[in-house]
This record gives sequence, structure tokens and C-alpha cells, in this order.
Amino acid sequence: MSLTYSLIGLGLSIVKVASAKLNEGGETRTTSATVSEAQRLWRIFQAIGDIAFAYAYSTVLIEIQDTLKSSPAENKTMKRASLVGISTTTIFYLLCGCVGYAAFGEDAPGDLLSGTGFNHPVWLLNVANVCVAIHLIGAYQVFAQPIFSFVETSCRQRWPEVKFVSTDHQITIPFLGGMSFHVNWFRVVWRSAYVAVTTVLAMVLPFFNVFLGLIGAVSFWPLTVYFPIEMYIARAKIPKFSVSWMCLQALSFVCLLISLIAAAGSVEGLVQSLKTYHPFKNEA
Repeated sequence: MSLTYSLIGLGLSIVKVASAKLNEGGETRTTSATVSEAQRLWRIFQAIGDIAFAYAYSTVLIEIQDTLKSSPAENKTMKRASLVGISTTTIFYLLCGCVGYAAFGEDAPGDLLSGTGFNHPVWLLNVANVCVAIHLIGAYQVFAQPIFSFVETSCRQRWPEVKFVSTDHQITIPFLGGMSFHVNWFRVVWRSAYVAVTTVLAMVLPFFNVFLGLIGAVSFWPLTVYFPIEMYIARAKIPKFSVSWMCLQALSFVCLLISLIAAAGSVEGLVQSLKTYHPFKNEA
């Protein structure tokens, strides 16, 4: 899904750049007179947060590794998979980012495939948005599993005597030869409520890129940089103040600064979005 809609967005951006050069006989304009130098700097910080979010996959890394077989070793398979995955996504992100900027400049929308970006051909945009929906539905399930597991395990440990929380009920499906499955009503209610609340929040505050930048900035350093580095230092028993230890700590500190800068840009972008957001403007 990701490759499909990325290729579509990349192709449409290339067509837009090429057509602009043919029609205008010159280069496309990337700067905007309505964007001040301060806004441009804040947008750069926010974009750093978006990039950080794109690489914050460590929260599901262990979940993925648990599904692998032991031959070859899981760590060797994950190293190879991570190298291929990161290389591929980096190439596509750079291509989409650079070519999209060449097509729209500083007026580039948060979503190239929406009506504020491209609006034709409609059938191709529909295909791309269907791919986006399928991708996000699957990604939502994967990224939400650690939260679901943490809450459900904590509740079972805290209230083991409550049947609503700890008991699974067997439900038989009629006309299917006695096929049955088990349902935990707490899991059904809790997960449904979580999905409903997050969906409503996404509808009420539709600042997709700003929230991506903020989430990426907050989660990138501790989950993707700090904890993995500290676990590696502990596992490899790297002595303090050695060259390797100092290099790893320097990397962690630089990434911390990047996260702080991205968080500041995302917060500023959120404040500006809230100032200009009028949810009932179209109804007036």
C-alpha cells in the first residue's frame, strides 16, 4: 500500500513539475511571499518531527521479531529486514519530499493526495487514497497492540476476581459446524472505546501533519534512540567513558536536541492551526 500511493504521489508531482516548466518556460517557484522567515524556520522544525515519526518503528520491532522463526536467528533476520526497510523508505521519502517541494514549493499541502494537493485524475487519486486507508487501518492495529496489551494485562492483574475483566466467553457460530470463538467483553468494550475516542479526536482536530510531528518528536528520542542505545551498552558491557560509549552518548544527545527542536516547531504549528481553525465555517 505504501509503495503504491508513494509512487502515485511521486508520479503526479513529476508530471506537475514537467508541465509547469513547459507552460511557463522556466523553473517552478518554490518560495511564497506570504511565508515569513520565522514561519519558514518553524515549518522546518515541524518537518523534522514528521521525519522522526516516519522512523519511530521501534515500538513494534519486538512484536515483529516475536513472529519470526529461529532459523536463521531472529536478530540476523531483523538486521537484514531493518536495513532493507529503512533504505527503501528513505529513498521514497526523499523522492516524495524533494519532488513534492519542487511541484508545490512552500504551498505544499500536508497531504499531496487530497483536494488541496492534486485533484485529477480522480480515479488515480481514489486508488491512492484507498491504499492509504488500507495502510492506516493495518498500521493502527499494529501500533495499538502494545497499548491494548498493557491496559488489559494491568487490569487483569489489578482485578483478577472481576469476571467482566478476566473471563472469556465462548460463542458458537450457527450453521458452521459448531465453530466457536472466545470473547472477552472487557476487551471488546475497552478497544471499541479507544478506537471511538481516537477517531473523534482526529475528526475534531484534523491537523494531521502537526500531530504527526509532535508525536514523532515526543516518541523518537526515548523509544528509537535512548532505550535501544542504553540496552546495547548494557548488553555489550561497554565501559563508561570509552570511545564507543562516548560516541553512542553523543549520538543520543544530538537526537535529543533534534527531538526538542521538532517538538517546539510542532507545538508552534499546532498553536497557529488552532488560531485559524473554524470547524463550522463551511456551514455558515
